[in-house]
Amino acid sequence: MTGKAVMVLGATSAAGKSWLATALCRWYARQGLRVAPFKAQNMSNNARVVATPRGVLGEIGSAQYFQALAARAQPEVRMNPVLLKPESDTRSQVVVLGEVRADLAAVPWRERSERLWPFAREALHALLAENDVVVIEGAGSPAEINLMASDFVNLRTAREAHARCLLVADIDRGGAFAHLYGTHQLIDAADRALIRGFVLNRFRGDPALLAPGPEQLQQLTSVPTLAVLPLWREHGLPEEDGVFDEPSSRITAPSPLRIAVIAAPRISNLDEFQPLRQCAGVQLRWARSAAALHDADWIILPGSKHTGDDLAWVREAGIAAAIEQHARDGRAVLAVCGGLQMLGEALDDPHGVDSEAVGLGLLQLSTRFERDKSLRGTHASFRGVDGVWAALEGVAFDGYEIHHGRTVDTAQDTARAVLFDAHGAAVGWQRGSVLGLYVHGLFESPAVMRALFGADARSLDGVFDGLADFVDRHFVPGSLASLLT
Repeated sequence: MTGKAVMVLGATSAAGKSWLATALCRWYARQGLRVAPFKAQNMSNNARVVATPRGVLGEIGSAQYFQALAARAQPEVRMNPVLLKPESDTRSQVVVLGEVRADLAAVPWRERSERLWPFAREALHALLAENDVVVIEGAGSPAEINLMASDFVNLRTAREAHARCLLVADIDRGGAFAHLYGTHQLIDAADRALIRGFVLNRFRGDPALLAPGPEQLQQLTSVPTLAVLPLWREHGLPEEDGVFDEPSSRITAPSPLRIAVIAAPRISNLDEFQPLRQCAGVQLRWARSAAALHDADWIILPGSKHTGDDLAWVREAGIAAAIEQHARDGRAVLAVCGGLQMLGEALDDPHGVDSEAVGLGLLQLSTRFERDKSLRGTHASFRGVDGVWAALEGVAFDGYEIHHGRTVDTAQDTARAVLFDAHGAAVGWQRGSVLGLYVHGLFESPAVMRALFGADARSLDGVFDGLADFVDRHFVPGSLASLLT
């Protein structure tokens, strides 16, 4: 183990761990260091397709994918060796080193953790051996005393890596000093010694008003507050859990295009819509009711970890009828992956992967769920697209596919194939104003954004450099470098 480990722990969930870890990946990479991200276990339905040691494609959490890009490293499965993809409130798909492990999904939580830790430990040591710095992200809080014995994502990983830890609190939600102090006190004394600094995130106002809080906290814990990070909504990095309900401040057009994204319970891969939040001519909202769709120009039906359940919810919420009326009115409907499957005529599930269901029938397609998941990077191009989607004609983009479903045309005279992969296979269909795609990542393409909105998307490199500049301004000078000594 030659590399140094810097770890970001959170006093609560959603404290800003992923955001800060991404910023640190770019900050350390800009010092000329070899950097890799790591999260022992992530729970998210936002995933990306990457390489595995076996030479096949696998998947990791989107947060670690973006952290790898920020670190100027090739994303790969060791950076997130365990990914849990929730399928219901009590069940998750278990992905180990990029591959689905059905045998582990049925193992009780605490026993499963002990069986998963060796995979995470081996991946951690390999990354430490190959890099100067490994930026590690924790999960939730390290001080959940009911889970400590089986939690390998936080303190067990910190101890294994001899990590220099930052503990982050979201001061915007209130109680930040109590969160930091309580977390510090609930962990063992040996683990407290790993905490090198506190970070107050999402602060509004004059930092001088915090005094004497940070000083008193240091007197109580011997841990300094190394940064007060102002609230910054427009940093450009996708939220790890996808849904972000606060309005964008970049709406400058007098009549913005109103886009509503259906936020069903098992939505997945919502991070791909982040570029729409950064587009000045777009007003993006998440819709959980039919009323939220009444004035929408576009409706987007995104991916789903359990298509049948989300389809039932769409119907029960009255959203299905609203989508159907929207399409009859000739207004744009875009469906991606699971959303595409819902718009077809039927879902066939002979292996019990998802569920049987009648689709919404807006596209003459039928989907059959297979045991094996399809994972691939896809270069796709539009051909023959027209109507409200005519601007995409001839546009090509690079995306990715993650799905169990295999979808086929049932009536080619009404649902036309308009998106094709590099081999000429259909991966998208259109009927009138309705467009359904299997390929994720449409709006991450600058060519697509120019075609649809006449504007370039902000580059990811620009986002990562902005994050690094931000932490460089707000951390105590020299403190980030000192974490490596």
